[in-house]
Amino acid sequence: MKEKILKKAENLENYIVEKRRDFHKHPELKFEEERTSSIVKNELESMGYDIVKTAKTGIIGLLGSNKDKKTVALRADMDALPLQEENEVPYRSKIEGKMHACGHDAHTAMLLGAAKILADIKDDLNGNIKLIFQPAEEGDSGAKMIVEEDVLGDIDTIFGLHVNSEIPSGIISTKKGPIMASSDGFKIIIKGNGGHSAHPHHTDNTNIAGLEVINGLNKIVSNNIDPTKDAVLTVPKFKGSDKGNVIPDKVEIIGSFRTFDEDVRDTILKRIQDISKNYSKAWNCQAEFIILGVSYPPTINTQKETDFAIKTAKELSKFEKAEKKLSSEDFSFYLKKYPGTFIYLGIADEKKGTDVSHHHPKFDVDEDVLYLGSALYSLLAYRYLDM
Repeated sequence: MKEKILKKAENLENYIVEKRRDFHKHPELKFEEERTSSIVKNELESMGYDIVKTAKTGIIGLLGSNKDKKTVALRADMDALPLQEENEVPYRSKIEGKMHACGHDAHTAMLLGAAKILADIKDDLNGNIKLIFQPAEEGDSGAKMIVEEDVLGDIDTIFGLHVNSEIPSGIISTKKGPIMASSDGFKIIIKGNGGHSAHPHHTDNTNIAGLEVINGLNKIVSNNIDPTKDAVLTVPKFKGSDKGNVIPDKVEIIGSFRTFDEDVRDTILKRIQDISKNYSKAWNCQAEFIILGVSYPPTINTQKETDFAIKTAKELSKFEKAEKKLSSEDFSFYLKKYPGTFIYLGIADEKKGTDVSHHHPKFDVDEDVLYLGSALYSLLAYRYLDM
């Protein structure tokens, strides 16, 4: 069956690339994926899938309905980023200020390729398939919404695939345990009596309170976290007065932190709140702490499913063990509820210019390896159902 699936994927290469380029030319931001979802829905229906709509613009394709058999879920994200593309290519984004700078266009196309393969071999499948075309990975978490809507039911496992421009083209990579970090954005608002800079003694200097808070935040990881644990806390934005002679009534501090450990996350969260409150109070100011957006948990691959995914991947292409990354992924919400694995497909080829970082205006994908993604999706589903 491996050879059969791989051959089908190779024969679908033009289809996969065509779909990827079409999605790339028409990028849609989180929860705006109306055009993309419509195309996905029409394609899946033409292949014989039943359709469930979810998470505003999400689509789930269902193949098989035997409740006595296992069910495998495969996921692709669909949303783009608010970036102006700088690539001069025939499939350049047609939408000003929007581009697929992370590869989600490729993910959607690869999963559509897999949908065709799985529909072709449906009589050989020993169970059911759920294909998740998910909106809003880039903030607000479409995955969290899908899990909360409980539209997946009792799936037995879930696999996600992401192109990676740090890994050479065609290499498949993953690892057991933590593979990507949690992500929490926060804002601290410090309020006090402002005034003229010539009379600081008549004010509660919010700037001083804010700087003391930032100084305290920068000591959390080094002083409150076990040195053997991975964590990073960054404060890139401090907004105070717009004038050189005005002490403001309010300052804002915006930052984020990431870790692979939920207990470490809880410790950092508590320390930020304590430091903000007490340092501000020391300068007669008041602090308000706000979590920004949706907090993403760490992405933690389960052992059994990852061992299986690694074995399967090695049959299709070269494999290398993934390194943990402090970037985040909302696939983590699926893995908090279901066993599964998040996998990388390398696309880095310097000669083709596909080794540019994700979220960069010149990001691009090595289309010559996308058929491998469709083959991997399909073989994982077929083999897992046959276990």
